[in-house]
Amino acid sequence: MTLQTPPPSNLREMPSPQVAFHRTELSVILSLYGRMVAAGEWRDYGISCLRDVAVFSVFRRTAENPMYRIEKRPKLRGKQGMYAVIGMDGQVLRRGQDLKTVLRVLERKLIRAVD
Repeated sequence: MTLQTPPPSNLREMPSPQVAFHRTELSVILSLYGRMVAAGEWRDYGISCLRDVAVFSVFRRTAENPMYRIEKRPKLRGKQGMYAVIGMDGQVLRRGQDLKTVLRVLERKLIRAVD
């Protein structure tokens, strides 16, 4: 007869990994962000790295709700695409596999702001 001992209490379960933006993804997003700040459209941003989603939120003013959210959901990679741009009202403006392609919806807004 063998006795099984429980694991020591100091060994806790490892927390599940968070979803985060990679350096190359952030480079693309921050490039667009810099151009929008220069055009006077955006003023602040926030990044949230959660269990299922990473979110880059864009604000016109610091104390407001975000104008746009750029989301990365790796679980949707094989379905609708893991990147999405979501408007202030919660409407999905664009979704896809390629971040640069998805961000084009915001590029159009930059061109309109400059004109």
